[in-house]
Amino acid sequence: MPDTRKATLDKDLEKLVRIEQATNVVARGLVAPGFGLLFLALTAVVTAFYVSGEPGAVTIVAAAAIGAYMALNIGANDVANNVGPAVGARALTLVGALAIAAVFEAAGALIAGGDVVDTISKGIIDVDAVASPSSFVRLMLAALLSSAVWINIATWVGAPVSTTHSVVGGVLGAGIAAAGFAAVDWAVMSAIAASWVISPLLGGVIAAAFLAFIKSAIIYQDDKIGAARRWLPPLIAVMAGTFASYLALKGLKKVIHLDAISIIFIGCASALVVWSIASGHVRRVSEGMENRNQSLRRLFRGPLIFSAALLSFAHGANDVANAVGPLAAIVSTVQQGNVATEVGIPLWVMVIGALGISIGLVLFGPRLIRMVGEQITRLNPMRAFCVALSAAITVIVASWLGLPVSSTHVAVGAVFGVGFFREWYTANSKRRRRYLERKAANGRASRKARDREDSDEPDETASDELLSGVEVMRRRLVRRAHVTTIVTAWVTTVPASALLSALIFYALAIAY
Repeated sequence: MPDTRKATLDKDLEKLVRIEQATNVVARGLVAPGFGLLFLALTAVVTAFYVSGEPGAVTIVAAAAIGAYMALNIGANDVANNVGPAVGARALTLVGALAIAAVFEAAGALIAGGDVVDTISKGIIDVDAVASPSSFVRLMLAALLSSAVWINIATWVGAPVSTTHSVVGGVLGAGIAAAGFAAVDWAVMSAIAASWVISPLLGGVIAAAFLAFIKSAIIYQDDKIGAARRWLPPLIAVMAGTFASYLALKGLKKVIHLDAISIIFIGCASALVVWSIASGHVRRVSEGMENRNQSLRRLFRGPLIFSAALLSFAHGANDVANAVGPLAAIVSTVQQGNVATEVGIPLWVMVIGALGISIGLVLFGPRLIRMVGEQITRLNPMRAFCVALSAAITVIVASWLGLPVSSTHVAVGAVFGVGFFREWYTANSKRRRRYLERKAANGRASRKARDREDSDEPDETASDELLSGVEVMRRRLVRRAHVTTIVTAWVTTVPASALLSALIFYALAIAY
């Protein structure tokens, strides 16, 4: 008679093991939200101790927790634009990108985040139209909470959205609920709506133009290393000058005031200095390198790392106001009992924003980083270099021309531009085809393993390189599903956050 006890025991043990594995998987998914909730709780507790005994302390504590929630979501969603391309290009590991971005985001917020902000974002609502300080506090609470919730939803669906537009939508919806449509400056709102088109188009066109130059001048040259020694130093110099101007214009404007001439001088001086340094560095590093695109990728990695750090610093300096600006306005109104056009940001409020952005990035940022860097289109260091350079140039040009742009739309639009340009270039470039024909004539096209590693299009095999344009275009290099999701999120950001904000304002009005 067979003994069934052991088999039954094995089955029971196997079930227990599976339950334990499932529990571990679920538990891992709750770690990040748990730490996020802990940060919100600590923020509320510390704020309660700080404002204990003051009038409206409960309101300030609630606003601080909501501001911390907003900062977490900014870190989870918006920072991906700064480091995503470098991660997708393998210039940085995900852990390295998180560390660099977290440090420089916090540094930018604390060092150059400024101490004065407009209480009504972008001036879209007439302050005098708001009935009372209590209505204004409810307006800002509704705007802050609605924008945070919308960014959270966008992050969950995998769509990088503009946090500034989210705040604008929140202020718009609550402002209409509080003071009616007449209180809205519709000219400003029209300019913001125009930026939905202007930002990604500018970013995409500039990134595509730089990629076209790099392909023609370096990648599809027979002597790649010689071409890189000639053109990479001036390209690095352009990036250095651009970022110096970018930081002077956007990142340090609250620390020191600089006029246009000073900013241009800083940019040009930085470019010249970096050009002289980069020329010798590129020549030394490229000594002995093989004439392959893999060698070019190594040469482009260094500038990418610096660009990720500088973009994060400037982002922290500018976008921290989206979290702490409404919070500072609430604190000022509650403590002083009146609505001011501009308010100072207390240090403890700025710390909440800086820590929140960094913590949100580390806990929830990897998903959007992978989306921007890997899932829209494939990036290598040359393409990611074009994306980073385009982001800085577009913001500077748009600022000088007075055009409203979103840094998120610019960066993601640059990724789109790089991907769509590759589709067109792969199918239509005569230079590329002549280059590949020369390779085939020299006997290298038959070495499939080498060509697969050396090709500028790593998602194409050597046998694919000479496909007809129609066949190449059929294998699209930009994932249309992600494009649709992201563009839909962009278009709906202001209306969705406005509607949600209006509902929250009415709920707060009923409750209080």
